[in-house]
Amino acid sequence: MNSLDWAVLIGYFGVMVAIGVWSHKRVDNVSDFFTAGGRMPWWLSGISHHMSGYSAVMFTGYAGIAYTYGVTSFVTWSFPIAFGIAIGSKLFAPRINRLRSRLHVASPLEYLKNRYDLRTQQALAWSGMLLKIVDVGAKWAAISTLLSVFTGVSLNQGILITGAITAVYCTIGGLWADALTELGQFVIQLLAGVSMFVAAVLKLGDRDIGFLDAWHEPALHGHGKPLVGPYTTVFLLAFLFIKLFEYNGGMLNQAQRYMATGSAHEAERSARLSAILWLVWPVVLFFPMWMSPLLVHAQKPDGSDSYALMTQQLLPHGLLGLVIVGFFSHTMAMCSSDANAISAVFTRDVAPVLSARARAWGERSGLVAARVTTVVFLGLSMAVATQVNSPAFKDIITVVIKWVAGLMGPIAIPMMLGLLRPFRRSGPTAALTSWAAGLLAFWLVNYPVNWNIDGGVPLQYQVSVPLAVSLVLYVLIGYLKPEETPARLAVIEKVNTDGDAAATVPVPATAGDDIIGAPNKPL
Repeated sequence: MNSLDWAVLIGYFGVMVAIGVWSHKRVDNVSDFFTAGGRMPWWLSGISHHMSGYSAVMFTGYAGIAYTYGVTSFVTWSFPIAFGIAIGSKLFAPRINRLRSRLHVASPLEYLKNRYDLRTQQALAWSGMLLKIVDVGAKWAAISTLLSVFTGVSLNQGILITGAITAVYCTIGGLWADALTELGQFVIQLLAGVSMFVAAVLKLGDRDIGFLDAWHEPALHGHGKPLVGPYTTVFLLAFLFIKLFEYNGGMLNQAQRYMATGSAHEAERSARLSAILWLVWPVVLFFPMWMSPLLVHAQKPDGSDSYALMTQQLLPHGLLGLVIVGFFSHTMAMCSSDANAISAVFTRDVAPVLSARARAWGERSGLVAARVTTVVFLGLSMAVATQVNSPAFKDIITVVIKWVAGLMGPIAIPMMLGLLRPFRRSGPTAALTSWAAGLLAFWLVNYPVNWNIDGGVPLQYQVSVPLAVSLVLYVLIGYLKPEETPARLAVIEKVNTDGDAAATVPVPATAGDDIIGAPNKPL
């Protein structure tokens, strides 16, 4: 990097902070901070939903998969996401929007207290928060790895720089700041991605390699196969299910984008836009990665540094700075949205159970608590990031694929399927049992069983078994021990019906109301 690249990077950080300061004026209460007051346009929600699903892991971990295996990086990652969101646009997006518009909640998990019970809500809230800390920690480590390649700063210094800047704009501006910065980040990534695509094509041309002929080069042997290596048909099917739950709200931050739109119909349009972007745009981003074995020689065994090496070799200064900004834009988009989502879960679902004082928070004190929680979450995730590549967490892609994908299912299944009428018989027993058994299955498959099998448990089973166990138990126990009650059925009708056709249900209580008998408090 030279002074021009540094100017682009510093200018980007300045714009992000400025957007956060401007968004501060639009945040008057907790609803504004967590769900933009339900006033976000569907197209902005869709772009934000799309951007909040990326991170620098794409340019490190998935760049390594593209370098090693080729197009399977698209087939087993962005395609399942696009497919899952397309289904979720009808199945989940409208219902999640009604959580805000009809049940008046600010956290995606807030409705679980009425849908199941307080214990279920707390179990999913705590496990979801802990998983997100690990997930976001991997994202900080990924962007810091790239930053170290370009600037020479240490991993911990990179984590501190990116985390601190993200904390400033997302803490003061809430979801509005997240969405508006993600819009700017989308434009930046559009320019950076197209620049890298063109640079790769031109470099191939300099070596007399045609756009399509490249696939016949020996270095790309087998790279055109959709499923290779550990990324098998079973893995793809597992990821189709995992991404259906994860990117429609199971990881919480995407659910907020649906909640932020003005109506269920707009949430559906938002999801469709995000699905289209996930189907088309990653192809542009991945093409240079697929061609990378022809252009660079990766220094790391997993090829995770291949994309960074390409940018240094192919792009002039200025554009190099723009691509680096693109790396930051994706990671900061995801991490800031996660921070906002976890802050919502803690302040709305967890804190009122832990503290009588939290149950008495007004608009101002609740907003202060939300901002403090956001900073604390970012700090904890940055601390975890310093442990990535340790014996406990291993490499970045292991954290993202094995830990996050494997643990997301048991958390997301009760939350997501609880919205749907066909699963109305599944109550607290089904939810808690499926959650606990799924977590136990993850531990067994990834550790004791994995240690005692020669070569270990294949990756597809490490990520799919916990999801399968949770799904089967949730459905089976619901039929064997149905626990539908008039109140629970009323909640389901509220999120499945617009207008006055739904059954009457009271505004959900805050998390601590069952304990102390306090009145319900709408936003």
